[in-house]
Amino acid sequence: MSNLKVKFDLHTHHDRCGHARGGIREYIEAGIESGLNIIGISDHTPYFSSEEDHPFPHITMATSQFPEYVEEVLKLKQEYSGKIDVLLGIEADFFPEQVENYRPYFDRYPFDYIIGSVHQVDGVSIFNKNRWEGLSSKEQIRTKENYYSLIEQSARSGMFQILGHIDAMKGYYPDFSNIQTAAVEHTLKVIAECDIAIEINTSGKTKYVGGWYPADDILEMALHHGVKVTFGSDAHDPHRVGDEVEQVRTRLKEIGFKEWVYFKAKKRYAVNI
Repeated sequence: MSNLKVKFDLHTHHDRCGHARGGIREYIEAGIESGLNIIGISDHTPYFSSEEDHPFPHITMATSQFPEYVEEVLKLKQEYSGKIDVLLGIEADFFPEQVENYRPYFDRYPFDYIIGSVHQVDGVSIFNKNRWEGLSSKEQIRTKENYYSLIEQSARSGMFQILGHIDAMKGYYPDFSNIQTAAVEHTLKVIAECDIAIEINTSGKTKYVGGWYPADDILEMALHHGVKVTFGSDAHDPHRVGDEVEQVRTRLKEIGFKEWVYFKAKKRYAVNI
């Protein structure tokens, strides 16, 4: 573990995904301005399992844009060498039945890390504001357990170094956190066994719930079970790069974390918080 104080943000998007503002260079420049040593570029993966090149232009880039995305990040990595460490990442949707379709695309390129995120449960977006309407408490529990089952499967897939926003389902339904189930702790144990990091993601502030993903009680459980943590703003706008990284650092120290991690060439590096 290094004693150096390293400031990083591993979760940023850009305009290829169709719902973020600004190009990759703008995010890198914003990272330099906010005093980051390391910035990870991690836009949404294309829908590799679709026969269409660009089925959802406002959600992800086209499959045909994927090689040019990688090429641009690698070019900027070289250009900014010595000013800021630019990492090649990607945020992949996790669909258990499609893992083997996605894997070859990741194996083809020199990714520093891959973030695995669950964005759909039972075929519905986790951010769909109407999905909770009229559900009985039993159905709510089942939905939450299905969500954590997918996160658990993503940890076991071996495809990811980081799991994204592991309680983001609360984004437009703050009561999600109050649905009681043992699944959350069970999932954290699996994540620890699989030796994968989770991110503290500050984009919850852009949704109804406010605050961060995951909640403090989940972070306390994560610490108890030995889960590694990292930081990502999930910026979809350059001004959010590094957003609240120092507040997160302070909170993690208060909870009892001593270190957080980043990845280069899929190798994990731990640094003091």
